[in-house]
Amino acid sequence: MKEGLIKDAYEAIIKEIQTVITIGYVLTVGIGMLFNYQFYSEFGINVFDYSDVFDFLIAPFADFKILFFSVASIGISSIILQMDITWAKKFPKSYSKANFGWDKKPWFKKFRFIVFGFSFLAYLYLSADTYGRYTSNQIKEQAPIELRFADNEIKSGIMIGKTSNIIFLLDDKKVSAIPITSLVKEFEIK
Repeated sequence: MKEGLIKDAYEAIIKEIQTVITIGYVLTVGIGMLFNYQFYSEFGINVFDYSDVFDFLIAPFADFKILFFSVASIGISSIILQMDITWAKKFPKSYSKANFGWDKKPWFKKFRFIVFGFSFLAYLYLSADTYGRYTSNQIKEQAPIELRFADNEIKSGIMIGKTSNIIFLLDDKKVSAIPITSLVKEFEIK
């Protein structure tokens, strides 16, 4: 009897862990997409036009700062929400005063999750925007590189970044997208 109970509990825990890991990964990929979009938009590039799915699946892991923001954002938001729930359970009088008595209303639980969700999204957007500006300023201070094409033509500029198929190069104020595997040499992004 005990073996069956332990086995059932173990299987339930494994299923929950798989669900948490999957949701965490999907959130991290979404956050990575937002951060990449904000970074490339600083140069007038819509990265979604030049990327494929694989670029975004690894986006959070390509830059340590994105991974850090993703994990920190999810973790801090979860901790704050859990602290709010614990405060409501352990100290209901002070919690009710802090919330103007709204916690007694039937709609308050939904309202609390909506407010936390909106705060989480606003924080993510603002941090992605800050990340984009900060990283673009760092990129602009880098030394230029030279790219040599198959016909020995050389193009120089500052490398903004790359996707699996495109290298983005900044030359003065002009951004060029250079395909890696195509016969097209480059195209200018206006």
